Amino acid sequence: MSSDLVPFTGDRLSQARALGSLTDEALRVRAVTAARDKNVSELWALTLAYLSTDTSGGVSLSPHTLRAYRKGTEVLVDHARAHAWNLLHPGRREPGLYVAALSSSGLKPATVMARVAAASALYRALRWAGATDADPFADVKRPKERTRGIVKNPPYRAEFVQALLEQADPQERALLLLMTHAGLRIAEALGVEWAHVDLPRRRLLIAHGKGDKARRVPLSALLREALEALGPAQGPVLPWRAYSTAYDRLRKLALRAGRQHEFRGFHAGRKYAGTQLYAATKDFTRVAGFLGHEQVDTTRRYVEVPEDDLDDIVENFR
Repeated sequence: MSSDLVPFTGDRLSQARALGSLTDEALRVRAVTAARDKNVSELWALTLAYLSTDTSGGVSLSPHTLRAYRKGTEVLVDHARAHAWNLLHPGRREPGLYVAALSSSGLKPATVMARVAAASALYRALRWAGATDADPFADVKRPKERTRGIVKNPPYRAEFVQALLEQADPQERALLLLMTHAGLRIAEALGVEWAHVDLPRRRLLIAHGKGDKARRVPLSALLREALEALGPAQGPVLPWRAYSTAYDRLRKLALRAGRQHEFRGFHAGRKYAGTQLYAATKDFTRVAGFLGHEQVDTTRRYVEVPEDDLDDIVENFR
């Protein structure tokens, strides 16, 4: 079984089905053998099958998330080889030592936490396969990120978005506005179909959001114009299926606009939308619904609040 990341959910599902359709004993033996041999390809295939079929994210997990999990699997297995771990029966102190080794290597806290998340996913997959009862990372202490995420990775600035819109072709314009005005995740943007677009009512249906949850978002005037320039037609609104293709298209757009040093992928566009909406509403709950967050605490990490946000209010205290 190939352990490569595959671009389409159907391919991932068929890979997962090949493992999931095994008998309980055959799956257990395969997982035990992979753990004993510290076979990264087999352990990743097992983890991918588990993530694709037995988690809330399922086959809609983004390529970015899957790359992070795969890298974490590779790092853990390399560490296990170097320190003679028994993956199925790790020592009580070994997970803590692993996290300490990651931290002491100079990795940022967020990267360490991503590695631990991947390790936890691997062990969930091994338990799913019946290979072990071990849950070694359940109680391990993770490093704390002292700098708020919105400070490290802020939203795009309005000047950057405007510069890209001025250089964008119709397809690029629609993609950029789906992120910065509709607040879509990249997987959601690439999954939009014309049947989901309701221009007269100024609404867009996100049929398969994170966790396969649907929501509706309003369409701005600029986004409606961009969509009208493309269609309406049938099938997908955007021509790209792969995350990497869309990423490269926007990267080159930023280069044409002379703003390549400001390009930071897709998430900064989603944060731009959340920040714009919060500035208008001052309501994290409404922004959470707009972005498709279950928890408002998640939304707070997406919104940049000006430091002087309370100045005028406090000025008028009596």
